[in-house]
Amino acid sequence: MEEEPGPGPAGGEEEPGPGEKEEAAPAPKKRRLAAGERYVPPPRKLSTGVSFGAAHFAETSYYFEGGLRKVRPYYFDFRTYCKGRWVGRSLLHVFSTEFRAQPLAYYRAAARAGRLRLNEEPVRDLDVVLKNNDFLRNTVHRHEPPVTAQPIQILVEDNEMVVVDKPSSLPVHPCGRFRHNTVIFILGKEHDLKELHTIHRLDRMTSGVLMFAKTAEVSKRIDEQVRERQLEKEYVCRVVGEFPEHEVVCEEPILVVSYKVGVCRVDPKGKPCKTIFQRLSYNGKTSVVKCLPRTGRTHQIRVHLQYLGHPIVNDPIYNMEAWGPDRGKGGKIDKTDEELLKALVEEHRSKQSLDILGILEEDLNSSAENKDCGNSSDCTKSAQADPINENSCPAKDTKDLERNDTAACPLNSDTNLETLEKNKELGSCEIQDGQTGEKSSEEKDPLCVECKITRRDPSPKELVMYLHALRYKGAEFEYCSKMPEWAMEDWEE
Repeated sequence: MEEEPGPGPAGGEEEPGPGEKEEAAPAPKKRRLAAGERYVPPPRKLSTGVSFGAAHFAETSYYFEGGLRKVRPYYFDFRTYCKGRWVGRSLLHVFSTEFRAQPLAYYRAAARAGRLRLNEEPVRDLDVVLKNNDFLRNTVHRHEPPVTAQPIQILVEDNEMVVVDKPSSLPVHPCGRFRHNTVIFILGKEHDLKELHTIHRLDRMTSGVLMFAKTAEVSKRIDEQVRERQLEKEYVCRVVGEFPEHEVVCEEPILVVSYKVGVCRVDPKGKPCKTIFQRLSYNGKTSVVKCLPRTGRTHQIRVHLQYLGHPIVNDPIYNMEAWGPDRGKGGKIDKTDEELLKALVEEHRSKQSLDILGILEEDLNSSAENKDCGNSSDCTKSAQADPINENSCPAKDTKDLERNDTAACPLNSDTNLETLEKNKELGSCEIQDGQTGEKSSEEKDPLCVECKITRRDPSPKELVMYLHALRYKGAEFEYCSKMPEWAMEDWEE
C-alpha cells in the first residue's frame, strides 16, 4: 500500500509542525454517560502553520552506502481519528479485516508494549468498540527505502523561491514509506531551507526542475498560473525505438488503475489529457524526445509514450513484460486491472525490486484500497496522502496535534512476541543494557518485521528513470536545468 510503513489503524497522518497551535474545540454540552459507557473527548482543531520543523528533522539521521542515501530506523507515531466505517466495530475486528499485514499476535503485543493508544490512553483491550471522535495513536519502528545518494542541486534561491534539480528516486514530500528520504526533509536537514510551500510535484522516479515558494503569497500567485494553464512545462526522456521525426500529439484519456501500486492506463473513462512530443535525436536503438504536457495527470507522459509504442527505456512500470507482448501499445493489454497489477507485482517480486515501486510485500496484504488518496510510488497528492488516511474525522481539520517527541522506548531485542503478550509491565521501556535513551541503529526492535528481514538494496542505476523536467516557465520566471547525460545525442548505455 502507499504507503503504510507501520501496521495499525493510525496509518499515515503526517503531523503538522511546531508552527501549528492546538485550539480548544467549542465545549459541547456534556451529557451524562450511561453505566459502562466509554467517554470520548471532543475533536480538536488546529490552526494552519508550518508543516515541518527542527523537531521533525531531528527524528533520525542519514548515512550513505553503495551510492545510496539511507535513513536510520526510528520510532514514529501514526495518528488518526476513527474512520466512519470503523464506528461500532471492535479494534480487533478492524485490525483483522483492514490491517492484515501483521498477525493479531503483533497487535496484542503492541498493545501490551503501550504502542497502541486510544484517546491518549493505552489500549488494554482490543475488543474495545470504536466510537465517533475516537483518536488513535500507533507507534511503529519505521524503516524507509533507500534513495540515490546524488545530491540535490539548488538552481535558484531568492526571497521568493527555491528551485532545485531533483534527483530521480526522491519523493517531493513525506508520503507512504518515505519521510526523511524526501526533498522537503533533505532541504530542511542539510540546507536549512524550511517552511517551503510546494508549488508542483514530480513523480518520485522523475528528475529535474522542482519549484518551492518561500511564502504563501508567492505560492498562491504561481498556483493561479498553474490553474489557468499559464505554466509552460518541458520534459525530456529517452524512449525505446525510433520515435517519429514529425511532431506527435497524444490526447488519450488516462485512468488510474491503482493508487496503491501507482499504475495508470489509457481508458475512455479516464480524464482528458494532452501531450505534445518532438524527437530530438535517435542513436539507432533509442530516441531522445521532448515532451510538452498541456495537462497534468498522474504519469501522463509515461502513459502516453507507452500508448504510442515508445515507452521510456527504463520505466519500472510502463515498460514491463506484465503489459503483454506489445507492452501496452495502442492500449492493448488483454488483462483485467487485477490481473495486470498482479503481473506487475510478480515481475518485480521475481527481480526482488518491489522497493522500486515503493511498496513492501506486507503492503500487498492490505484488504482494501482507498482511491481517495495518493499512491505510494509517486506521492502525487498532499504531504498527508496515505491510502488509510480518509477525512472521516468529524472535525473540520483531520490533521493531528503536535507530535509527541518522546517516542515509545526501545524494547529488549531478545524479547519475543509471546513474552511481550504476557508482560504487562513494559511501560518501563528498559533497553537491553539497562540504560535508557536513543536507540542505536544497530539495535533491533522485537516487534518490527522490517528488523527481521534482509532486503536487497537497489543499485543506483535502478533508481534512475530517463524522464527529466527540463524547464518550467511562468509569466514572470523561467527555470531550467542542465540536460541529463543520458539525453545527450552521443550517449550510449
